[in-house]
Amino acid sequence: MNITLPDGSQREYLEPKSLFEIAEDISLSLKKSSVAAKVNGKVLDMDRVIKADSEVAFITENDPEALDVLRHSTAHLMAETIKKLYPHAKFGVGPVIEEGFYYDIDLGTDILVENDLKTIEKEMKKIASQNSKIERGILSYEEALDFFHDDPYKIELIKDLPKDEEISIYKQSHFTDLCRGPHLPGTKWIKHFKLLSLAGAYWRGDSNNKQLTRVYGTVFFTKEELDEHLNNLEERKKRDHRKLGKQLDLFMLSEYGPGFPFWLPNGMILRRELENFWYDVHLKEGYKLIQTPIMLNKELWEVSGHWYNYRENMYISEIDEQEYAIKPMNCPGGMLVYKRDIHSYKDFPLKVGELGLVHRHEASGALNGLFRVRNFTQDDAHIFMTEDMIVNEVKELIRLYEYMYSVFGLEYNIELSTRPAEKFIGEIATWDKAEKALADALESIGKEYKVNPGDGAFYGPKLDFKLRDSMKRIWQCGTIQLDMNLPERFDLTYIDSNGEKQRPVMLHRALYGSIERFIGILIEHYGGAFPAWMAPLQVLVIPVNNDYHLEFSKKLVIDLQEKGIRVDLDDRDEKLGYKIREAQTKKVPYQLVVGDKEVESNEVTYRRYGEQAQTSVKVSEFLDLIVKEIKDKK
Repeated sequence: MNITLPDGSQREYLEPKSLFEIAEDISLSLKKSSVAAKVNGKVLDMDRVIKADSEVAFITENDPEALDVLRHSTAHLMAETIKKLYPHAKFGVGPVIEEGFYYDIDLGTDILVENDLKTIEKEMKKIASQNSKIERGILSYEEALDFFHDDPYKIELIKDLPKDEEISIYKQSHFTDLCRGPHLPGTKWIKHFKLLSLAGAYWRGDSNNKQLTRVYGTVFFTKEELDEHLNNLEERKKRDHRKLGKQLDLFMLSEYGPGFPFWLPNGMILRRELENFWYDVHLKEGYKLIQTPIMLNKELWEVSGHWYNYRENMYISEIDEQEYAIKPMNCPGGMLVYKRDIHSYKDFPLKVGELGLVHRHEASGALNGLFRVRNFTQDDAHIFMTEDMIVNEVKELIRLYEYMYSVFGLEYNIELSTRPAEKFIGEIATWDKAEKALADALESIGKEYKVNPGDGAFYGPKLDFKLRDSMKRIWQCGTIQLDMNLPERFDLTYIDSNGEKQRPVMLHRALYGSIERFIGILIEHYGGAFPAWMAPLQVLVIPVNNDYHLEFSKKLVIDLQEKGIRVDLDDRDEKLGYKIREAQTKKVPYQLVVGDKEVESNEVTYRRYGEQAQTSVKVSEFLDLIVKEIKDKK
């Protein structure tokens, strides 16, 4: 067999070889440093035996795939430790998540508290230092049922698997678990970890099942990476948007409307700036703007498929003895707007945008400030086109997304989410075609992406934009969804160049995703210290002494207002230091202190938020400076 390496070189073997053996054949140091290997695109354990021609890339701790392997193995180490400390414990699932891992555990009558995590950590370090091998085994369906006969959670998972499927288990020292892998060669790699928190979690997410104890943790290959992450976690607590939202008078929540945020005057300014930015950009991009009703008849939602696929999340009412639903999505209303007119291929691409208020019934326990609410504004748009326009229009959308996210200093990665396993509408062949079109668009502009199997919308595949904020958190915001199904269900047509009726292809797309959630993300991303263009108050003028400096300060306020600057005057009879500290607390981008020197020379002395340096310039220079900064959205 031939083994092809990333540099194109090949190794020939006359008999099957384990990945360990292949790595050792290349170099002993590679064998020692490899935590796993990617074989024909799939990450496997180092003890897996290769029997046929394959492309092999060895994974060391510097490769991005290595971290998931480390975290998966650390979750098993934590489970082994808990089993040692609590012998009656039984384990649900223990997956890798975005920044770490967790395990769901049935502790019987035992109860874990936060202080117990330190004890578990200490024991984990002891077990890890023994460098136990992590070994993969294979069982048949019947053997797996027998092996886990006294574990109801594993039995339930096994019974969900096909009876003819080989079932893998992983064993280390005194712990064995049902698992697909892959894992580290041994526990010696697991050194820099931290158990973070506890939570309750219903088995398989069903509130009718038993509530298990979920233990969260994280791990990195180096102490420096772990320390940086833990510092970020502390910073996130300080930047909690619910705390800052109250401190900065942006929004409020009330027990009279759980999940329905109230916007305060400062928050409305912030919100309107984001909306205006969205409107300005989209008008320049050729979008037509509409607004559709909040409540529409049940029959519309039956046509769209929402009534059968999404009803549990919809608010239902009755009008004139007919059932209506408050819209959970803007799309069906957009379909009706399209059907109002006869369209030609010459109209395409037809871009129709809407900032539409939608309502979704979220579980009360899932509500979380602005991050998870029951009513929110989606920045939706629907782009109607011919099939041969798909690749180019997706490319144009990615360009637009890249520009808008760059304004906020947000980096992103793209995931291609494919057809769900069960709840979907349309033919599989249509889905395959749509998924290929999205992949082709990304590949044509050299954009890297990750495939997220089964996570598409019920009506089509999508590109999900995963944003990374200043604290390295990942947020799902933007999406581009290719839909060849709703145009069919709504009987949408256009007239082609031959005068024949044809079915258009449609893109659903949202950039902010939800304005409410996006604002919550920005509050924490900036720590409440917004750039001047979006800050509710952009400039605060502070006279040193009202008897001598107030008149000049008032004129300065008028000059700023005439330039469209949001400015306030702090002429209270308080000490200067107190006023400056309060302006810092409110995170005002610019503080202008007016004293004798400023009055005499017609200058301002300004200090930016978060900086100690003070700069004196002519009034006209400052006006030019801030106007340009706001215009350029710096």
